[in-house]
Amino acid sequence: MPKMNMIQAINLALHEEMEKDETVLVMGQDVGVNGGVFRATEGLSVKFGKERAIDTPLAESGIIGSAIGMAIAGLKPVAEIQFSGFSYLTLGQLEGNAARMRTRSRGQFTCPLVMRMPYGGGVRALEHHSESKETYWAHTAGLKVVIPSSPRNARALLTAAIRDPDPVIFMEPKHSYRAFKEEVPEKKETMEIGKAEIVREGSDLTLVSWGAMFHLTKKVVDQIQSERKVSIELIDLLTISPMDSATINASVRKTGRCVIVQEAQKTLGPASEIIARINDEVLMYLEAPVKRVSGYDVVMPYFGREKMYLPTMERIRRAIEETLEF
Repeated sequence: MPKMNMIQAINLALHEEMEKDETVLVMGQDVGVNGGVFRATEGLSVKFGKERAIDTPLAESGIIGSAIGMAIAGLKPVAEIQFSGFSYLTLGQLEGNAARMRTRSRGQFTCPLVMRMPYGGGVRALEHHSESKETYWAHTAGLKVVIPSSPRNARALLTAAIRDPDPVIFMEPKHSYRAFKEEVPEKKETMEIGKAEIVREGSDLTLVSWGAMFHLTKKVVDQIQSERKVSIELIDLLTISPMDSATINASVRKTGRCVIVQEAQKTLGPASEIIARINDEVLMYLEAPVKRVSGYDVVMPYFGREKMYLPTMERIRRAIEETLEF
């Protein structure tokens, strides 16, 4: 199997689905001739033409508004927003139209579009370029929210998102775009949206994370397990909405302890929802309070100060050790 980074794997998924289905197209700022700001759409314009790799004006609400019309008409648009901090301009279109289309039309119409966007910190970007606001989209009924953590699951989940009959928000952790490579099967591969993955089984503590934080968390687990005899179950959430609370709760029922690591700010982040669902279903199995490691309730800083905002290996390790020793 060839080794790829996340950008290459995303590009592969787009190539495969556009080749397989002529109704699939990409659209957004600079996605055509330039191949996207991160080169995720590189080569699509040459291979499929400007009618299917469409360079749009700088108007995010217009990009998504057009994509909604295309989706209702039978196409499958994959719209790229250059950075997640600019996606808020699309909220009116997504919440008011795309997310409601199936219920508004009593099932007569669906809206099979994907909104791709890089998100998160760690790359010393400018303001509005590094937020982690997955909660905005997960709070909107009718939208699915997917966050891959590696090249292989990025390719598989993007394929599933493009084939999904309803709108999918596909948030790509840009810190992971070129951070590492892994083997990606030559054979086409998909993953189920709404299903978390147990990456490593364990019996002493459940650790849940997603996106770029997942691999940081995995490093901490590797470090701890090399130093002491402890068994940690590691879960990659992958889909924020619909959330796979069944997998998490089953794990907590077994381990009795849980730590959640998110890049998003603390208040009302996905970790809050995970904790609420644990309390609803498996509270009496807990042997320690559930801890969360997160960003802070401030505007995401930029340049050197972003390191003070993002979860660190030290903070994650401390949360794990305090939970194990409770």
